[in-house]
Amino acid sequence: MSFLTKNRIIGLVLATVIFVADQWIKKVVDVDLAMKLGDRIDLLPFFALHRTHNYGVSMGMFEATSPEMRWALVGVTALIALVVFIWMLREKALGDIIGLSMILGGALGNIIDRYDYGYVLDYADFHINGFSPFLIFNVADAAITIGVVIILARSFFVRDKEPTDTNEAA
Repeated sequence: MSFLTKNRIIGLVLATVIFVADQWIKKVVDVDLAMKLGDRIDLLPFFALHRTHNYGVSMGMFEATSPEMRWALVGVTALIALVVFIWMLREKALGDIIGLSMILGGALGNIIDRYDYGYVLDYADFHINGFSPFLIFNVADAAITIGVVIILARSFFVRDKEPTDTNEAA
């Protein structure tokens, strides 16, 4: 198996793990704990499960206020996920593949929610003495954010070595 095939398999497995973990935790919040919108369960002094519904995309922007807008968001985010998938399959460096696979796995998790319910179920609430430095989010959101940071960091700070021609005389 070539290193390229191995890297792509690693990326697809990581995207699948993120997708499954995201859907499983959302099922725990929705079904097993039967949390309703606004319910909150404090787990640690700085972390709670707090069910919210996000009808928009990143940070609630572009909120879908009609069925047409909901399906438009499903379509646009599915198209973006397809582009990320194709980009991931074209990449060679494992670091880039990891970042893209995190974005892909998270995007698929949120697309399924929007398709099934019309909103994305968010639940993770980090807070410090009543101050919440982040909006309430989920595993998919965290994976997308980390994936984007990896891609940006690699594009700004990592220079892949150019292949050298071993037949070239010095």
